[in-house]
Amino acid sequence: MTKTATFHDLDGASVFITGGGSGIGAFLTDGFMAQGANVAFVQRSDASEFLDEMQEKHGRKPLSIQCDITDIAALQAAIEQAANAHGTVTVLVNNAANDQRHEALDVDESFWDWSQAINLKAYFFACQAAIKGMKSVGGGTIINFSSISYMMGNAGYVSYTTANSGINGMTRSLAREFGPDKIRVNALAPGWVMTDKQKEMWATPEAVAGQLDRQCLKEPIEPADIVDAALFLASSSSRMMTGQALVVDGGVVVTG
Repeated sequence: MTKTATFHDLDGASVFITGGGSGIGAFLTDGFMAQGANVAFVQRSDASEFLDEMQEKHGRKPLSIQCDITDIAALQAAIEQAANAHGTVTVLVNNAANDQRHEALDVDESFWDWSQAINLKAYFFACQAAIKGMKSVGGGTIINFSSISYMMGNAGYVSYTTANSGINGMTRSLAREFGPDKIRVNALAPGWVMTDKQKEMWATPEAVAGQLDRQCLKEPIEPADIVDAALFLASSSSRMMTGQALVVDGGVVVTG
C-alpha cells in the first residue's frame, strides 16, 4: 500500500478492527500499521498467512483474535484483550459485515436475525465496549462502516440495506451522546470497492462498465481509497467531524 499521508497522532495508537484479516479489513490493518498504530483485529477464519505478511512488511504482527462477532461476550472480551495488549482502544473500526444476497419474500425470521446480528447488533456492542475505555482516557474515535447500497435503494439484500441505514442512525445518536466525552463517531460509506471477493463473485466486465457509468470519476474504487478515508476519520485531522457519513463512491450518490 502506498502511504499518501502521514497522520502523526496515529503513531502508537491502539486500534481495534472487526474483520481486519481479509478484504477491506486487511487493507485497513495494513494502513493503520503503516502509520505506526498498534492494531488488534477479530476474524472468524485463520489469519496466519496475513500475519506473516504483516510481519514481513512492518517488522511486527497485529494482534489477531479468532472471534465470531455475533458472539457479543466474545467480541467485547476481544476488545478488552486488545486493551490489555496495546493500551486502551482509542480507535474502533467496525468493518466486518455480510452482504449475502437474498430475495425479500424468501427471508425468514432466522435469516433476518442472523443478518442483523452481523451487520448492526455487533456494531453497537463493539461501540459500547470501546466507549467505556475511551471515556476513561479522555476520548477516542469510532468509524462505523456502512454502504451506499441503502442510499441507492438497491434490491436483492433488504436485510443488509436496512442494517446499513440503521448504522447511520446509531452513529448519529452515539455521536450526540458521547461528544461531551470527546468521543467522535462517524460512518464511512464506500461504493463498489474492487476487493478480491468482488472480482471473483460479481465484477464482470459488463457490471464494472455499468458501475463506472454511474460514477462521476471513471476509475474503479480500490481498497486503498477507503483506507485513506478511514485514516483521516481516525486522526485528529478530522477532530471537529462527528455524527457524519463520509461517502467514498466515485460520485454515485450525493449527500447534503
